[in-house]
Formats: sequence, structure tokens, C-alpha cells
Amino acid sequence: MNISDALLIGVAVLAVVSFALFRWLYVRSVRIKNNLRMNRVFNNITNEIVTPLSVLSASVEHLRQIAPDGSKEYDLMDASINRTLHLLDQILETSQSQKGELKLRVSNCDVMQLLQESSQSLLPLMKKKRLAFSIECHPESMMGWIDSDKIDKIVTNLLINSIKFTPEGGSITLNAVTNKSFDRLTIKIADTGVGVPKDRQKNMFTRLYDVDYRFDSGISVGISLAQTYELTVLHHGSIKCSSQEGQGTTFTIELPINKKAFSKQQIDEEHMETNVVHRAILDIGDTAAIELSADSKAEHLPSGASRILLVEDNSELLTLMTHLLRSAYRVKTAKSVEEAQNLIRSNLFDLIVSEVALPGTDGYELTKWLKHDYSYRHLPIILLSANNSDGVRQEALAVGADDCMVKPFKVGELRLRIDNIIANRQRVMRDAVVSGDDNADAEDGTNADSEFLRRAIVCVNDHLDDAAYDRDQFAADMGASASTLYNKLRLLTGMNVTAFIRDMRMKAACRLARENPDYRVSDIAYRVGYKDPKYFATTFKKCFGMQPKEYFQRVREEQ
Repeated sequence: MNISDALLIGVAVLAVVSFALFRWLYVRSVRIKNNLRMNRVFNNITNEIVTPLSVLSASVEHLRQIAPDGSKEYDLMDASINRTLHLLDQILETSQSQKGELKLRVSNCDVMQLLQESSQSLLPLMKKKRLAFSIECHPESMMGWIDSDKIDKIVTNLLINSIKFTPEGGSITLNAVTNKSFDRLTIKIADTGVGVPKDRQKNMFTRLYDVDYRFDSGISVGISLAQTYELTVLHHGSIKCSSQEGQGTTFTIELPINKKAFSKQQIDEEHMETNVVHRAILDIGDTAAIELSADSKAEHLPSGASRILLVEDNSELLTLMTHLLRSAYRVKTAKSVEEAQNLIRSNLFDLIVSEVALPGTDGYELTKWLKHDYSYRHLPIILLSANNSDGVRQEALAVGADDCMVKPFKVGELRLRIDNIIANRQRVMRDAVVSGDDNADAEDGTNADSEFLRRAIVCVNDHLDDAAYDRDQFAADMGASASTLYNKLRLLTGMNVTAFIRDMRMKAACRLARENPDYRVSDIAYRVGYKDPKYFATTFKKCFGMQPKEYFQRVREEQ
């Protein structure tokens, strides 16, 4: 063989290898694109399904209030809704796992209590098949470092698998025990079910493979066991299965529960000693019952009722939320960000509740617009999302949202969060006003709110002796319109502009009395902007419940 022949052979081999490599890369890229496309399809379908489930959940909640006699039927509806949500969560988490986005967040909680709560949520399904169930935990209560959401999914998936493949009258047991050093947990879930053939056991944790040998192909759309395996590995644990056909199956999970087993990024110090169970299949309790009537109207509300803007593109959910909330708030609605912005510009609101996934511009952009516009940055906003991933809540808080809730949610819980946000902001800012300190800073409020309030206090204190100082001059000094000034002060302090100026003058009067005990009432009245000492005395009594002479005398006696 001469050199030219050898060269031709080498080129031919290189061409074949290059073609094979190119084809492999092409097939791999197509597979990746298909996976990404399917992930997007799964996410979109899941998010679309959650919205009608939200409508159903809110409807059941309303029915509990107006027709409480059907509690058993409502429990069944809630159970079906939450079971569907549980399955949707698995789809979303499967998508995240394929993209490598699943994250572990461990906190210090009662591990044994979590296992008991996760198991008890499935008791109705076991009773339906007349299955005997027992759970033993040794010790009965013990703190450990775990991701409660992930552990709840692992236990729930395995129990559901046992329920599915255990005939009526069978039994299921859950046994949890720690090692001698209390740094590892072993969970065994055993059933007296049909068992799994040996040739199928090796594929039990393969995605889309079903261990139900009654299907000839062995293929279905099951993801529970595959997800269980992935969550266990994510938690630095291991899972094994032993099964005998016709006798039953036992799953054994071993997990570390010591803080040292996890990295700093995986540890959630803020939720120590809490036991946060993921949405179980049965979540029938309402955290805050709402007294509703079919004819609840806004005109029945007191004049000081909070004003809420709801932004949701689903007409059914928007109508239902409006109906459920209008007994407590003055509610306006919008179906898009543009419509919401127009309403915000022309109305006074105390808080915004908005869906994240809106047509066109989304809820994140609405939040950014609010927080970057000086006229509206004081408005708190709660975002709603059908996506239960940690990234959604993190992004919501990152863009400035005050809270984020996952659909479907209890309207009672939404009301509690609305009330708490509004009340806390008013309390913090009102405390700053009461102090009368122009350096006051509200640690619980935003920096922008604190700075606004500080500047407002300075403006009034600089014009205390000016009886003509009114809301228009006040607004001009603040560099804001009269309506913007009113909105901010009302939200931050609960007072209108006139009341704010009056209270600042009264606090200044008290301060002058302490600093200058020899001043007469008229002297102080003139110094805080009152031309008529009698009117000053009347205003002072309304604020403090006593005449200024009586107050000043007490100040002198204390000194």
C-alpha cells in the first residue's frame, strides 16, 4: 500500500467518524430541543389547569359559608381538587428536574410529625379500599434538618403507590426510626399488595415506566416512583425496593437529617423549628372563615374600608374573587396591566392583588412599574401564580412584590395577608409620626416610604408657625401632586393631609411645653400655627383628651 492509498483510507475513516459524530450531535440537539419544547408544553398546560381549579376551590369555600350542611361533600370536592394539584406539582417538578432546576431547602423541623401528617392526609383513600394502616415512629417526636416539601412528596408518592396496588382488605405500614447518633432517618413503607415481578423491579424508578404488569407494554405515563427516586437522591439519600409477587412490596428510604450533611446554600435558617407540610391531598380546613352573604355590596362597608384592585385575566376567577372580597373591601377589577395602570392613575387604592401570568405585559412588569414610579411606589402588591416553584416567589419578591401566593388559595388566607400588610405598614409609619422625630426611620417599611415620611415630617416642622400652611403648599414642598400626597399619607399613616399637619402641630406643642415650661398656652398656640388660642385648646383636647393647661401643668410638676 503506497502513501496515497493510506492517505485516502485515512480521509475516508475521518469522514465516516466525522459523519457519525455530526449525526450524534444532531440527534442529541434534536432530543434536547424536543425535551425543552415538551417541558414548556407541560408547564403551560399545568398553569392553565390550575386556574379553573382555583375557581372550583374558591367556589367550594363560598359554598361552605352559605350552605354548611354539605360539609362531607365539600370535603370530597376539596380532596379531589388537592389531589389534582398534587399530580400537577409532580409534572412541574419533573420538568424542573429535567432542566436541573430542582433545589433543596432544608430547615429544622419535627421530622416524625411531618411523616404523621403526610400519612394522615391519605386516610380517606385507605378507608375507601378498607385498608388497615399503621404508623410507628421511634422516637415519636424528633427535630431534624429536612426539606419538608420534598419529604412529603416522597412519602405521599410511596403511600399512593401502595394504595393503588394493594387489594381491598389489605394493609399498609409506615415505620420510621433514627440511628443511635440521631443523624440519619430510615423510613420503611410496606404493603400486602400484588407485588412486583423480579424482571420489572430494576426499572421501577425509570420515568414513564409502570410496574403494573397488567399492562402488556409495561409503559404508561407514571412519574411518581421516578420522581420519588430523584427527590430522594436530591436529599442526599437512597431508596431500595424489595418485593415478592403476590405477597407485597417494601420501600426503604435512608436520609441524612444532620445539618452538616447539607451545604450553606441548601440550609434555610429563617424557618427553623417549623413544620411546613406541602399541600397534602386533603387540605379541607380553612385558615380563616369568611362570613359572606349573596347580596354583599360595597355600599354596606364603612367609609374607611380598604380599597383593593384585583388584576386577573380569567373572567370566572375574577368574578368569584370580587364576590368573595367585596364584603370586606371596596373592590375594582382589571384584566390586563394596561387596564390596571389606567385605574391606578385615576383611583385611590390601598393594595393591589395581581396574577403573574397576564396576557401581554405580566404581573412582574406591573410590580416594577409600581415600585419605580414615585407616585405609586407606596402601593403594596400581592402576586398570584399557578407555578409552585421557588423561583416564582423569589422573582416576585425580587421585583418588589410584598407577597406571593400560589393558586389555588384560600380566600380567607388572602384576606389575612391583605389586612396584615395594610395594618403593618400603617402601624409602622404611624409610630414614626407619633414620635414626631424628623429622623424617624421605619425599619419594617420600605426605604422609599421611610424617606417620604421623614421629608413630610421635616416639611411640617419647618412651617409650624405658618398658619396658612395648607395641603397645596405642603404638596409643592414635597414635589408631589396633592392627590399623590394624600394617597401616600393615608396609606402610610391612616391620616389625610389636614389630619397629618394637625397631629404634627399637636406633637410639636407637647414638645415645646416640655422644653419651655414657662410658656403660656397662647405662646405655644402661636408657635404651632394657631391664630386663635381657643381653637388650639379645642383641637388639643380632641387629640389628647385634656385641656392644654392641664397637660402643661402636669409637665411642670414632672420636671
